[in-house]
Amino acid sequence: FHLRHCFPISFPIFPLTTHHHSAPTMSAELIAGEALPLPILTAVTAIVLTTIIFFFLYIAKSKPALDPVIFTPLPLVKKESLSHDTRRFTFALPNGPTGKLGLPVGQHITLKFTETLPDGSNKNHQRSYTPTTGDNTLGTVTFVIKVYKAGVHPKFPEGGKMSQHLDTLKIGDTVDMRGPKGHMTYHKNGNFTVHPILKRDPPQQRTAKHFGMIAGGTGITPMLQIMHATLRDEPNSDITVSLLYANQSEDDILVREELEGAVKKYGGRFKLNYTLDRPPEGWNGEEGFITREMIEKCLPAAAGDGSVQILMCGPPPMVKFACLPNLEALGFKKTDYFVF
Repeated sequence: FHLRHCFPISFPIFPLTTHHHSAPTMSAELIAGEALPLPILTAVTAIVLTTIIFFFLYIAKSKPALDPVIFTPLPLVKKESLSHDTRRFTFALPNGPTGKLGLPVGQHITLKFTETLPDGSNKNHQRSYTPTTGDNTLGTVTFVIKVYKAGVHPKFPEGGKMSQHLDTLKIGDTVDMRGPKGHMTYHKNGNFTVHPILKRDPPQQRTAKHFGMIAGGTGITPMLQIMHATLRDEPNSDITVSLLYANQSEDDILVREELEGAVKKYGGRFKLNYTLDRPPEGWNGEEGFITREMIEKCLPAAAGDGSVQILMCGPPPMVKFACLPNLEALGFKKTDYFVF
């Protein structure tokens, strides 16, 4: 795409003056440098400058906010506490207040910070997160992140380095980010691509009429992406979504108001079920770890044509021991499910 395509203006090579005789030839008049009349010259200059400015503003606005290879610092503009250990972080995009994130649905972003160790050396920490906002939100990107604090879990005495670092940020502090990254891209009308881990393998094209989702904790964030794309952005579609959301306690349920609002808003297109490890008295949802019976009750059954697709995101033990064996026992093949 070349700048010359932006200017369909033909400039006269002869002076724009009125004469009763024939048009002048390359004579002393031109050699003398007879100029365009000032009003016309001013108008032409204004058109050219306006076109150039519009062109560069359009390129800046349409360009994705992040680079997939090079890290870009993004400043924190808002920080909210959703629960005792969960925060919502909003960062300003580098392409301005009207810029778009440009992240394909199903992809995520890598965050990085550098820790200074006691001996004075530096150590980089990276972690990938799925934002809860997309191109519909201009100028910012938002993440919902659970903070894993040190000294809480005996298996992870240092806690989560990245989440603890984010929790210390003040407004104006920056975090390095790059993207997109990921092995799944949702397109439209239930069509999505599963990108192989090994580049020599071909990508898989899949089409879903029904999405079943199993999420644990902050694993809800990629599910929100797909939910928004299929329910909010495709209001005339007949694609359905069924979500089974697992947490330890009722207080740990993230974006609960949004999820339950979606049940009311989208009617029969969205079904929601919770399961809790430690349910309160009087709880009428599911209880305990995810089981075969729970999946059978809450999610659509396997379809031989691949039109039912199960999406999963959560702690590795949940996916490995509670989800995959039970899905396979219910007849789901590897091409019927995807793990974020």
